[in-house]
Amino acid sequence: MNNHIRLPMSAFVKRVADILLSGIALLSLVPLMAVIALIIRVSSEGPALFQQTRPGYKAKPFTLFKFRTMTAARDSRGDLLPDAERLTPIGVFLRAHGLDELPQLWNVLRGDMSLVGPRPLLMQYVDRYTLEQSRRHDMKPGITGWAQVNGRNALTWREKFSLDLWYVDHWSLSFDAWILLRTLCVVVRRGSNFQQGDAIMAEFSGREGNEP
Repeated sequence: MNNHIRLPMSAFVKRVADILLSGIALLSLVPLMAVIALIIRVSSEGPALFQQTRPGYKAKPFTLFKFRTMTAARDSRGDLLPDAERLTPIGVFLRAHGLDELPQLWNVLRGDMSLVGPRPLLMQYVDRYTLEQSRRHDMKPGITGWAQVNGRNALTWREKFSLDLWYVDHWSLSFDAWILLRTLCVVVRRGSNFQQGDAIMAEFSGREGNEP
């Protein structure tokens, strides 16, 4: 089969798999998600869900959903405290086990995201990418990805982008399945050996990842 036929067909199957798996997961996890939402609401002020605009396929903005893991605490000048200081105890737990990402199953079902792909970063980063780095938007962002199972926030930005681009250039359905299996293993291992600082990644200024 020619490559120009195989790739669209693989992309179609990837989308069908996303719909089926995210739909089944959402239905199965409704009780757990309801409990998480309730604990978040009673343990700190604010909504259970966090919504933020992120860049998707071809950097088109979409609304990403997560369980809220931080407070809106501010200093005496009215500025938000650093992220690490605003993490709630339940937020640390949710991030350690990847449970804060569960609402993104809805993003997958809607077509904003895929189960596997480069993670959707912040909108302000889009203009900071080199042309090569911007290729990470040639695929839909994912709940998990090749960088997530190879170090996550322990990686430098340069390493993350390198892994993201490798995935974009080499993805396949079998590779996606392998990443999903690796994700389960990584989450279990990380959950038992997780530090609060692991939850926060330093901001990408546009210089990191471009050094020789």
